[in-house]
Amino acid sequence: MLNIGVMLATALFVIPGVVINNTGTAWLSALAWLTAGAITWCGAATFSELGARYPQAGGPYVFLGQAYSPLWGFLFGWILLMVIQPASIAALAIAGMTYVGALTPLSPVMTTGGAVALILGLSIWNASGLRRSAAIQNVLTVVKLVLLIMMVVGFFWYGGDGMDTFRAPFPDATLTRTVAGFGAAVAAALWAFSGWTGVTLVGGELRNPSVTLPRAMSYSVIATTVLALLLTSGVLWALPPIDAFDSQRIVADAATHVFGGVGGRVVTLAVIASCLAAVNGLLFSGARVTYALARDGLFVNWAATVNEQKVPGNALLCQGIWASFLAFTGRYEQLFTYVVVAVWLFYMLGAFAVVTLRYRRQNDSRPHEVAGYPYIPVIFGTVAWALVLQTLWSHPWDAIIGTSLVLTGIPAFWYWSRRTNRDV
Repeated sequence: MLNIGVMLATALFVIPGVVINNTGTAWLSALAWLTAGAITWCGAATFSELGARYPQAGGPYVFLGQAYSPLWGFLFGWILLMVIQPASIAALAIAGMTYVGALTPLSPVMTTGGAVALILGLSIWNASGLRRSAAIQNVLTVVKLVLLIMMVVGFFWYGGDGMDTFRAPFPDATLTRTVAGFGAAVAAALWAFSGWTGVTLVGGELRNPSVTLPRAMSYSVIATTVLALLLTSGVLWALPPIDAFDSQRIVADAATHVFGGVGGRVVTLAVIASCLAAVNGLLFSGARVTYALARDGLFVNWAATVNEQKVPGNALLCQGIWASFLAFTGRYEQLFTYVVVAVWLFYMLGAFAVVTLRYRRQNDSRPHEVAGYPYIPVIFGTVAWALVLQTLWSHPWDAIIGTSLVLTGIPAFWYWSRRTNRDV
């Protein structure tokens, strides 16, 4: 439930509209989701081999260090600790409280305060034990899955005859616009799958990780792809082409169109449940990277402590405080925009880490092997590199700032390596 809970966040309520607007036809919208799902599955299959090979807390921090050098592993852990995880947590907590404000009026101060309380409260809850963490994650994920499935069924059952939408292109659709927009639609759809690496971060706490981890990653990507396809098809079935094309909140608009005011409230509840599940999952998984860094002497020793419940409680608190600060100051959105290029760069390095490790450590055991080697890792690594280049081309200053943020990890690595006499 961890991966599904993190992936099925607020993006699933926004990205379908972006995909539809960029493709211009219902069938190409479906193809964009299938393409994004296939690319993500290639990444999940690739990282499954690495996660099964190194089932330790930290995930990519561990196997990037093994494949290249400890510095590369640290840089991943550094940017995840400082920006990716806390900025995501802050953004989702604020989004969740904003939607709570749609049910009961909240002032900006109450929204921010509620987000901080949510982050710290879930951090404390996760520190109280693994079973409690898993229980709340499972409950929240099931709630939002039920709400989403109810919406999809309602769209098809009560939405009328939507075949006209599937037969015709949307207004102003042209061949040039459609072809150009398809790549943008796939890139947007890939964003909805963010979080698929989450289970690798907690590999050290999985039972039989060589079996459990690959299954969890593969099944979660497939489930997310199917649900995204059904949701996109459902809103297109429920809305006329002109309304679908013009909508900025397509899922909410479709729900209101079919169910009236009740539909809008159902979407609001689904978004709130999605935010809560994603925040909980990110807190749970991200703290394992903080703990792994501290355990290896590359972060403050205080964060390497495991409490009586055998949970890295101090790492959870450290992450929760930093995420709360970002939520309070409102600095999370721009920070996350900056490091998009870094996310895809580390995905690329992870993909080619499989090839590197197989070549350099041929005699090491491989409890699980990626199917279709070397094609699957190479395909995913190539796509990741293409997205790095695309980001550099379209948002050069954001990419430069993001790369600079990653590079701030070099002096930090040097400092802690000197303290612990580690090799660089």
